[in-house]
Amino acid sequence: MSRLSAKHEKGRVATVCECGWAVNSNCMVSFEIDRILWYIYHRVFLESVAVMEMNENLFNEIVNTAQDCVFWKDTDRRFVGVNQAFLDFYGFESADVLIGRNDEDMGWHSDPGPYREDELRVLQGESTYKVPGKCFIRGEERDIVASKHPLYENGEIIGLVGSFADVTGVVRRQVPKNDGQTVYTREQLLQYPYFNRLLQTIRTDDVLDHLTGILSRSYILEFAHSLITSGTPFTFAIVDLDNFKYINDTYGHHAGDAVLMSVAKNLAKSVMGFGLAGRFGGDEFLLIDLRDITYQEKKDFFENLYVNARAVRKDVRVDGQDLFVTATTGCATYPNDADNYEDLFRYVDKTLYRGKDKGRNCYIIYVEEKHRDLEIQKIARQGISTIMQGILRRMESAPGFENKLRSVAPLLAEELRVADLFYVDLNGVLYSAVDPDVREDAGDIGNLMKEEIFHDHSLQQVMELSPVLFESLKKLKTQSVLIVRIGMGTAAEGYLICSEPRSQRIWQDDEIGVMYFLAQILADRIRLEGDKVGRS
Repeated sequence: MSRLSAKHEKGRVATVCECGWAVNSNCMVSFEIDRILWYIYHRVFLESVAVMEMNENLFNEIVNTAQDCVFWKDTDRRFVGVNQAFLDFYGFESADVLIGRNDEDMGWHSDPGPYREDELRVLQGESTYKVPGKCFIRGEERDIVASKHPLYENGEIIGLVGSFADVTGVVRRQVPKNDGQTVYTREQLLQYPYFNRLLQTIRTDDVLDHLTGILSRSYILEFAHSLITSGTPFTFAIVDLDNFKYINDTYGHHAGDAVLMSVAKNLAKSVMGFGLAGRFGGDEFLLIDLRDITYQEKKDFFENLYVNARAVRKDVRVDGQDLFVTATTGCATYPNDADNYEDLFRYVDKTLYRGKDKGRNCYIIYVEEKHRDLEIQKIARQGISTIMQGILRRMESAPGFENKLRSVAPLLAEELRVADLFYVDLNGVLYSAVDPDVREDAGDIGNLMKEEIFHDHSLQQVMELSPVLFESLKKLKTQSVLIVRIGMGTAAEGYLICSEPRSQRIWQDDEIGVMYFLAQILADRIRLEGDKVGRS
């Protein structure tokens, strides 16, 4: 992202740093800041000169080596630029997602009022210093302290500069840790040079996430930076739980916390002795693996993680309930794939999105030939409303039930990543919308369908309640299933079945919503056109 841009102002061309600081054609920058993270710059530069000359590279070097999150806004409180620490904190690939937007647009605060009033005072000439607050990052509320100062040009305020630091660990260490766990001991961390130095000045609890007991976000990221600085090869991975929102919404936050603690402990165990695990925020975790560097080594590691060790593809027992947990993982390796942190994280992010695009519950290892040119915006799925519009458009021009279903099958295959779409008529016969040769017995499907929607990640319930359907699904190599009743009210006209031929897929809310929408549209067309579920 370019750090300098040009604009016309008062009949002359003035160069404006992306941060919002105005500079003249000689790149002369005037600062109106004190203390906070800029203390070191103040001591080095401002005590000797009021105005200093710096080029674009020096500016980038100073701002992007700061560990605090730094941002710049215009007089309308809209973001103009941020530093790399800011992007890392929120998990953004670039500043493009927030330039021109304000805090309210981003939805970072449960109550944005105090932050807005704060910034309006700064734009009137006041400064704030280490004001405590809270923000949401990836579904988790974090404690921060922020400082903000007005920016001047020719005596007029042209915006503000601010910085904040995540102090969640400092705030929460005062609270008795009766609702969390401790995974790492001081001795386990001291084997790594970065923590060997760090733990001479701070407590072990200060670097651990309050709930999960593994490394907190800032320290796992700083550990990664330290490995790059020292030239130490490592594999970097993001592990994103697939069905965490469903667990939280269905069983409560207590169950969600139990799942996070269980997964964290398993991930830490998976790299014990040759790496560390950290919490990235919400239901996302980071793994740093110093042992597995080649493609085959990484493949063996993740196969063990998912299959043998069952760290993320497993049941977690909470209050008598077995909650099945899966995750999607993306990874890349320094320096084989990238020789700097920015590219490394970007490649990890790409592979994570690629895994989600493939249906989740999988791991993706970065391979340059496959993933270098992938764009996250293009592999991210369409919004649910766009998919529904596509379903309607395709069905409108297709006569008859079977043709309607066949017309939407390619769209569902692309968006929901399902290999086939099945349906069952009122005679209990199962057909495929794609393969005309499929005809199987599903006569006892009604035993399952006491509600409009049924899904099972392991077919255990199907085997117990509908053994005839179970045998047919086994024949079709199905391992997970989503079934939706076609009908208006309680009357059934038939059933739609999405099946997963891979392993134990967790069906997401958006996927269930799309299939329910399709079933209702089909039921409506049957009622209006006098059609029926089945082959004509």
